[in-house]
Amino acid sequence: MKQTINADVIVIGGGNAGFSAAHAAAERGRKVVVIERGDESSAGGNSYYTAGATRFPHEGLESLLDIVEADERHTRTEVPPYSAEEYAGDLRKVTEGRGDQEMADVLVHEASDTVRWLQQLGLKYRLMYERQAYQRPDGSYLFWGGLHVGNVGGGEGLIRDHTDVALKLGEQIVYGVTATDLITEDGRVIGVRGESVEGDVEAYGETVVIAAGGFESSPALRQKYLGDGWEHAVVRGTPNNTGRMIKAGLDVGAAKGGDWSTCHSVQWDAWNENNASNRELTNRLTRQGYPFGILVNRAGERFLDEGADFRNYTYAKYGREILRQPGSIAFQIFDADLCPLLRAEEYEMPGISEVRADSIDELAEKLGIPGEKLVHTIDEYNGSVDVSRTFDPTIKDGKAARVEPPKSNWAAPIATGPFFAYPVTCGITFTFGGLKGDLDGRVLKNDGEPIPGLLACGEALGGLFSVNYPGGSGLAAGVVFGRRAGAIA
Repeated sequence: MKQTINADVIVIGGGNAGFSAAHAAAERGRKVVVIERGDESSAGGNSYYTAGATRFPHEGLESLLDIVEADERHTRTEVPPYSAEEYAGDLRKVTEGRGDQEMADVLVHEASDTVRWLQQLGLKYRLMYERQAYQRPDGSYLFWGGLHVGNVGGGEGLIRDHTDVALKLGEQIVYGVTATDLITEDGRVIGVRGESVEGDVEAYGETVVIAAGGFESSPALRQKYLGDGWEHAVVRGTPNNTGRMIKAGLDVGAAKGGDWSTCHSVQWDAWNENNASNRELTNRLTRQGYPFGILVNRAGERFLDEGADFRNYTYAKYGREILRQPGSIAFQIFDADLCPLLRAEEYEMPGISEVRADSIDELAEKLGIPGEKLVHTIDEYNGSVDVSRTFDPTIKDGKAARVEPPKSNWAAPIATGPFFAYPVTCGITFTFGGLKGDLDGRVLKNDGEPIPGLLACGEALGGLFSVNYPGGSGLAAGVVFGRRAGAIA
């Protein structure tokens, strides 16, 4: 049975970016339909799987109190200001200057206002104590790393709030429809075709907004564009982001935008048998305590600088480094003194992959690592730790290990038993390449001219990120460019 839908604006994808576009269009009085591939129990795209962290400039705690939920800890909390200039500098640094600078400028100058717009619509935010702050000996809290605010309830809360706002604004959400092709007439996009369990679907509108994510869930496309080996990466988020609507855009003449050869990927629980697209554990299968310990491969060798920077600036690229190791696996190693620094939500849950031993030799045996090699690696590392500096997780403390590769910060000996190891592999989050667009999301052809009727936002819009990204800037980009697309849809 064929279903036909008519509206002013068709948004393909009910994640953070898609809903932001839908809200902006609905506020202008447009009739909006959101086409979502997941059913109501599997909706939300990648956004559902996030921690909800959103990076935006602010002037410190006082400037945030009007948008975050009340918390008795606020009176004992220090939140350093984070300026637009710092945000822009972080983007340039971690993308190695390869991102679109005009897009970056829009992001850093509009992110704060856009978050406030969403909060006023009904999204709920909080300070992320458990992820972005450390408690000091006097009982106060210090936030770090430029990323301080997130959604109440994480990604699940983010999508729940977006859905509530959509219904309040009169948007229609159609679940369980896989968009397949764009419908064109005389060079203009006028709709989208899709499939559902009940039959074919055609949705028509003056504007179609592609917000259906990247291509990270397609092993074939990962191998084609990211390279050999990437077909083995574990998909952290939704299995629905197969790149189908990016291809649909290319098929109607869109140009490719951004860096198609790199992506966001992290250290991910390697031995959990349900480690792909797990909606119950979501982002809690990530392992982000690595700056405090060491990482070794199957040969018992370190292969990167675990303390190069705060994890917000390195975690999205280190999954790639693990994919390159033998068997695409590595082991995070800590001792009993370091384990209290690890986040309970990641390292103390039932069912996580953890190996514990009373000696390094025993740990090596349990991991299948040559014992003599692991003992040598740890002894060499321990002997190189700078003992003249004080370990301080709230700053880049310069407490280094002068070994190869070096550890630039937070180097502490692995010396006190019991010892702990966490097997990690590469978990892919999203791809950086997508459709080429202008600053309002108009999808462009190779000659730079826009395709009438077609917009893109979120992970489907390429150009902003390359190589790496600062944590929390993905959700920020989704709301900023989603809102911009919805404002002209």
